[in-house]
Amino acid sequence: MKISIQQEDFDITHETQLLREANSNIGAIVTFSGLVRDLEGARKILSLTLEHYPGMTETSLEKIITEARSRWSIQDATVIHRIGEMKAEEQIVFVAVASLHRHDAFSACEFIMDYLKTRAPFWKKCRDESGESWVETKASDQEADERW
Repeated sequence: MKISIQQEDFDITHETQLLREANSNIGAIVTFSGLVRDLEGARKILSLTLEHYPGMTETSLEKIITEARSRWSIQDATVIHRIGEMKAEEQIVFVAVASLHRHDAFSACEFIMDYLKTRAPFWKKCRDESGESWVETKASDQEADERW
């Protein structure tokens, strides 16, 4: 299991290769990479700033990966989440799940992402032409999380 909360960008290919090399008995790796949107409705997004509680965030992510392991047969998982200020189209998050079969990898990856969007201790501040505002959890993200 790899969990990293970092300011610097990440290389999807490199992270996927690390997961593959560490696990010889896998049949699937499912990955997800989230990006800063350049538009939110009619608003043009200039940047997104993410804050978190060091220590608390990592513990929270460890728990969700442990929960995913209890629900699906997965061999390994990687979660990288950026913090600090990011411009439109920059990468924010990377989730990768390795398993014997694709179904378990897809389900676990989606489960982890739904958790990250709704319950992980990150706070987002959006900056557009009119100023800054804190980002609230969307109803659609909450609904996705509730099905688990």
